[in-house]
Amino acid sequence: MSKDKIRVAVIGNGIIGEAHLRNYQAIPEAEVAAICDINEERLNDVGERFGIARRYTHIGRMLAEEELDAVDVCLHNNMHAPVSIAVMRSGRDCYCEKPMAGSFCDAREMMRVSEETGRKLHIQLGFLYSKETKAAKRFIDAGDLGNIYHMRSYGFRRRGRPFVDGYARKEFVNTATSGGGALFDMGVYHISQLLYLTGIPELERVSGRTYAEIAMDEGRRAESGYNVEELGMGFANYKGGLSMDILESWAVHGRPFPSSIIMGSEAGLSLDPLVFHSRVHDMETDTTVDLNQMDYLAHTVYAAGAHYDNSQQHWIHALLGRCELLPTAKIALETQRVQEGIYFSEKLGREVTAAEIEKLSVSKALEIPNLEL
Repeated sequence: MSKDKIRVAVIGNGIIGEAHLRNYQAIPEAEVAAICDINEERLNDVGERFGIARRYTHIGRMLAEEELDAVDVCLHNNMHAPVSIAVMRSGRDCYCEKPMAGSFCDAREMMRVSEETGRKLHIQLGFLYSKETKAAKRFIDAGDLGNIYHMRSYGFRRRGRPFVDGYARKEFVNTATSGGGALFDMGVYHISQLLYLTGIPELERVSGRTYAEIAMDEGRRAESGYNVEELGMGFANYKGGLSMDILESWAVHGRPFPSSIIMGSEAGLSLDPLVFHSRVHDMETDTTVDLNQMDYLAHTVYAAGAHYDNSQQHWIHALLGRCELLPTAKIALETQRVQEGIYFSEKLGREVTAAEIEKLSVSKALEIPNLEL
């Protein structure tokens, strides 16, 4: 692409949409050409504060009228698929918030339409751009871990369920809009980070359980229709002998969980904080990394590192042809597969295969009233 600036529209101007707008303001090559939200009062408030004149309450009309290179979708999970698909079919590249969709079925359809239309599809997987992930990838790509055989995905909140614990909106805790709970909201970051670092392995089978046991305000429970998990756990087997266990909490009576980890035959990695565990001269060693110095070199000596500062900067730079787009859609799809496998395992009371997940998954996509002209 010979352009030097990407014209973007942002659909959904809530908390996440505002965060995306702030990120775009910090990227010289990005121009937010229009915003869209069904709530006109909210739309105008955000438009005034961010200085965006072109405002729409109708997605279909915006796609028909605006000259756009890309569209950023910041809606609730079960709206991701229909809107992202409409964006790609309108001839625009699509950035979509995490998780990819409200079900594996819908995420797979998004991937299919991306391939059919030739439009780029990028999913917000913020942990892929952390200094810890970048350093871990160097160790892994160099073969320093040897044969990687197990990984552990951990995510902890002592008490942090959306809405019922006092923050965010009720749509986060109802499957009608969110599709899932802790696994979809935060587990997506930890699982996708590990799948990315281990080369997007092929899932064979998964088992798991989900729980919602901790007391909450009963008024907020009723108002939200709370019906998602606050604790999700699973065990996944991948092709080639790799395995992963998962523990993701929104609320639990217990101490913080330790870091996500990757275990190899020659060495291992803890990801937060980053520690390289190995044996040297028959002595157990734990090596820490100066991540700030690594990052400084990535912006000076190896200046291409700036293409990976954060999800949106990477997206804009990839659209400008400055770097290859990371396969976030594929990573997000495989993350969704194992997450939904845990739900099916809970429902059926047994382990499920990757093929069963594909067969059992159904669309949870909502009808979007302002999508069609």
